[in-house]
Amino acid sequence: MKPAAFKDHFSAHASAYARYRPRYPEALFAYLASLCPARDLAWDCATGNGQAARSLALHFARIVATDASTDQIDHAAPRERVAYHVAPAGQSPLDAHTADLVTVAQAVHWFDLDGFYAEVNRVLKPGGILAVWTYGLFRINPALDAVIDRFYKDIVGSYWPPERRMVEDGYRSLPFPFEEIQPPAFAMSLTWSLDDLLGYLGTWSATRRFMNTHGTDPITQIAADLANAWGDPAEKKQIHWTLPLRVGRSRSV
Repeated sequence: MKPAAFKDHFSAHASAYARYRPRYPEALFAYLASLCPARDLAWDCATGNGQAARSLALHFARIVATDASTDQIDHAAPRERVAYHVAPAGQSPLDAHTADLVTVAQAVHWFDLDGFYAEVNRVLKPGGILAVWTYGLFRINPALDAVIDRFYKDIVGSYWPPERRMVEDGYRSLPFPFEEIQPPAFAMSLTWSLDDLLGYLGTWSATRRFMNTHGTDPITQIAADLANAWGDPAEKKQIHWTLPLRVGRSRSV
């Protein structure tokens, strides 16, 4: 069977993606490492700018970080013990049964899941761990949330790819054929300026698809309302996301 085509929603703005995407909590990576049979090797699939891979390097002797996008890998920050490779999700450069942990941050909903899960089962050690996580809409305060919700649903809503529905339901509908482990709750919280927020909205795949279709930036439709709800543009505000997480253990023996 021919592999599914790579759905590349991010290469065209890889530098903005690297700058504006939120940072995952370090407690998440410590928790995942605690579940693993050893800490020799972790594979971070769809690594993007390498954000998760760099945090994994605090806990594992070696990290292999792959992404199907050459542009994303070109913008990934180097770190000791992290080796970057351009590769689709279903084709890692790893030998069989060598990985203690496989991670996918905010990307598994784009994958050909059958091919990816087959590769996960090939590379994981017996008892190895797969962890996938996502995040949806952030929250700030009621006034700003209302503007963001209007942008998300009414302005760019029809430009979200259908896979976005798995993000919206917190990966509850994601097929997950592994021995599931119930994880603790994790969340992200950052302090951003209004410019940071606008930059982040520009990394949304729906924003980019709107721009490609219409030749205009949809963020201009909410810029004044955002500025009014924000107040002093130099003021920084707390931005919050929940971080739904699915964790499973390999059944291979």
